[in-house]
Amino acid sequence: MYHIGICDDGKNTCSSLEEMILEYTEEKGILTEVKVWYSGESLCDYLKQGGHIDILFLDIELEALSGIEAGDFIRNRLEERSMQIIYISGKSSYAQELFRTQPMDFLVKPIGRERVNEALCLAMKILGKNVDKFEFQCGRDYYYLPFGEIMYFVSEGRKIRIITPRGEKEFYGKLRDVTKGLPPEFVSIHKSYTVNREYILRYTYESIELTDGTQLAVSKANRKLVREKILIEGA
Repeated sequence: MYHIGICDDGKNTCSSLEEMILEYTEEKGILTEVKVWYSGESLCDYLKQGGHIDILFLDIELEALSGIEAGDFIRNRLEERSMQIIYISGKSSYAQELFRTQPMDFLVKPIGRERVNEALCLAMKILGKNVDKFEFQCGRDYYYLPFGEIMYFVSEGRKIRIITPRGEKEFYGKLRDVTKGLPPEFVSIHKSYTVNREYILRYTYESIELTDGTQLAVSKANRKLVREKILIEGA
């Protein structure tokens, strides 16, 4: 089941979105639960109490607590990285402001059925990939790590280290071979680093900062590709 949330202070927008979501999921035979909030405060209260959302349609221009502030609370206070946030707005000029909250998509009102369907399809594909696992061998033992838990890979000589929020693992191999089999949310920023885009907090032309404060260099050869993968595909 997918738990889908809508947070918008416009009741007509919420009703229309809910109808489009339910039509899409019923047509695809996808089991879904849709919840609606009319303020950022009520949404955050639900999440603070342990509520779960897989896909969130979040209005930016909410009163009191804005959608950007709610997104920041989700990503940086609750440290919730797997939720797919789809911002909605009557304006189209928020791209840089939204980067810190790592949205999956941005829809401009009035929202058409086709764009909602596209966003849902992509969100579900990403969430599906989060349960896929990376397999590697260390000695005689085989290990499996969900792709969504991997922050980045580091190549050190013949060894590769896998960095996760819970610790590290290492195995022998070549980073370029590993990168070929990774989902598209992984970005090669340097010959020694391949990073999960979901954990990138801040990006500059020469470096990135991850959610745990780690800073990694972006090589000159990779800068154009990294910019495209993070700012364009990740927008």
